[in-house]
Amino acid sequence: MKGQPHVLAIVLAGGEGKRLWPLTADRAKPAVPFGGNYRLIDFVLSNLVNAGFHRLCVLTQYKSHSLDKHISTTWRLSSVLGQYITPVPAQQRLGPRWYTGSADAIFQSLNLVYDEKPDHIVVFGADHVYRMDPSQMVSQHVDAGAGVTVAGIRVPRTEAKAFGCIDSDATGKITRFLEKPAEPPHVPDDPDVTFASMGNYVFRTEVLLDALRADAADPESMHDMGGDIIPMLVGQGAAQVYDFDDNEVPGATERDKGYWRDVGTLDAYYDSHLDLVSVHPVFNLYNHRWPIRTATPPLPPAKFVNSGSAVESMIGPGSIVSGAAVRDSVIGADVMIEDGAVVEGSVLLPGVRIAKGAVVRRAILDKNVQVAEGAEIGLDLTADRQRWTVSAGGVVVLGKGERVG
Repeated sequence: MKGQPHVLAIVLAGGEGKRLWPLTADRAKPAVPFGGNYRLIDFVLSNLVNAGFHRLCVLTQYKSHSLDKHISTTWRLSSVLGQYITPVPAQQRLGPRWYTGSADAIFQSLNLVYDEKPDHIVVFGADHVYRMDPSQMVSQHVDAGAGVTVAGIRVPRTEAKAFGCIDSDATGKITRFLEKPAEPPHVPDDPDVTFASMGNYVFRTEVLLDALRADAADPESMHDMGGDIIPMLVGQGAAQVYDFDDNEVPGATERDKGYWRDVGTLDAYYDSHLDLVSVHPVFNLYNHRWPIRTATPPLPPAKFVNSGSAVESMIGPGSIVSGAAVRDSVIGADVMIEDGAVVEGSVLLPGVRIAKGAVVRRAILDKNVQVAEGAEIGLDLTADRQRWTVSAGGVVVLGKGERVG
C-alpha cells in the first residue's frame, strides 16, 4: 500500500528436526503434519500473509520434497499483483556446499534480496505454532529506526535457561543476547520474567547485508542467525526487542492470546496437540478473523457409524469412526478406526488404519501406519521401547508406514 515500507519475508525452513525423529525421517521439520489439517509451515505463512506480506521466500534444504510440494500446490498468491510464495532450495551459488547455518542460508540466497530490493527484511522460523500479526512488529521496527528488531516472548525466569534470552533496557534496546544462560536476565518491569527469543526478526536491509558479509568472512563463526548475527548487532547497539505481549491479533481470546509453542521435541509436539482439543482450547484453531490457512484434501466429511464416538477430539475429513471410541485425540484426514477399537490421548496422522479391537493410548502414529486387529500401543512402555520410539514423557511414536501386529 502507499506509504508502506517495501518488505521481503524470508522463512527459514531447512532444519532437520532431529529431536522430532521419526516424524522427520522422511520429511523436513516444517513439513510435519499438525492439528489434523495443517503442516507446521502453515502457521508462519498464515501469519505473514494475513498481515499483508505477499512476497515470501522459503529457504529449504533437508528432505524438502514434501515441503516444496505443499508450498507449490497450496500457497498460491496473485502473480498479477506481484505476489509470490516460493520455495528456494539450497542453490550452491557460492560453491559446492550446503548451508552451514541459518545465516549462511540467507547469505547464499542474497540474489533474492538483490532482485526484490526491499527496505526491510522479515526473517521468521518455520517450526512454531502460534498466531501473530508481524505488521505490528514491522511498524515498531520502522518507528524506532532499529537495525534489527527481535521478537521476545515473556517466560518465567526459571524456565528461560532453555532459550536464547534477551536483556533489554526500559527503552527496548537490547543490551545482551545470551544463549541458554545459567542466570537468565529479567525484563525491565518484572524480576521474575525473561524475554526469550522467538526466532523472529525484522532487519533494515543494509544492516542485514553488512552483518551477513562480516559473518561470512569470520572463520570462527557458526553462521547462525541467533548465535552470531544477532549478538553482532547487539554489540553495535542496533538491536531492539519487540514484546510479543503487545501483539494484538484480531479474534484472539484472552485464553489463547500470546500462545506460542516451539514444537521441537516429540513431547512438545504431543502437548501442543492436546492444547487444541479442550472445550475452551489454549490455542483456538476456530478464529475466523485470523485463519490458519492450508489446502484441505478433496474428501467427504468425517463419519461416525455403528455407535462410533469421539469426545474432546478433532476428526479430519474423510475419516471414519466405526463402532470405536476416540477420546482426547487429534485424528487427521482419511483415518479408519474400526469396531471395538479405542484411541485415547493420541495423534493420528493422515491415512492411519486402526483395526477391530486395537487399543492406542498416548501415541503419535505417522502417516499410513497400520495397526492390526487386537494390537496394543501405549499400554506396556517397556515392550514398546523394544520396537518403537518412546519419548521422555512416555509418548509412543511410530514412523511413517509402520505395521503393528
